[in-house]
Amino acid sequence: MRCSYREVLRCLWEGVQWLLNPSTKVKVAGKSGISQARTRLGVEPVQKLYEAVVVPIAEKRTQGAWYRQWRLVSLDGSTLDVADTAENDKAFGRPGASRGSSAFPKIRFVGLLENGTHVLWAAHMDPYATDEITLAESVVPALTPGMLCLADRFFPSYQLWRAAAKTGADLLWRTRQNARLEVEKRLPDGSYLSRIYAQWQSPYVRRSPDR
Repeated sequence: MRCSYREVLRCLWEGVQWLLNPSTKVKVAGKSGISQARTRLGVEPVQKLYEAVVVPIAEKRTQGAWYRQWRLVSLDGSTLDVADTAENDKAFGRPGASRGSSAFPKIRFVGLLENGTHVLWAAHMDPYATDEITLAESVVPALTPGMLCLADRFFPSYQLWRAAAKTGADLLWRTRQNARLEVEKRLPDGSYLSRIYAQWQSPYVRRSPDR
């Protein structure tokens, strides 16, 4: 990760040279040539490569990656600055600031993070104005049985919880402080069972047919 793109390319070329013909001379492209080649390539091949290759990689011996039998993963989101161009401004937008707007356009993304290795996988990005719950709906289908998914208090919603639960993964999500979760059954360890509803986004609305 600490190597430049040019150094990575040089190492790749040396491997190809050794496989094909060690006597062949290899000239490594410069920074501008690599940048121009990436522009010609476009995003689609890189996206397909990401989707095929970037997956959880923790082994049983990986520290921090497991709790008992579960693989620990976290659902979270953030924003990233992108180049200050008219194209990016139109595609992604800018957040507001105390004086006008921010210096750079931003993207918003949500992804799954493998806790022990910090591998960010199944990430989905969109314009800055897109809310994280909408992005998370494209991410949670990547969960699988045997995972314990953690999430912050802004994510729980009826639809998103159901979509995540259908994957077979176990869920441990915080909830909003003002969410009204009535106690249906108290358990010996001090926790309790409750229900969430389709209109649960508001803590004051309950509709019993949808639960």
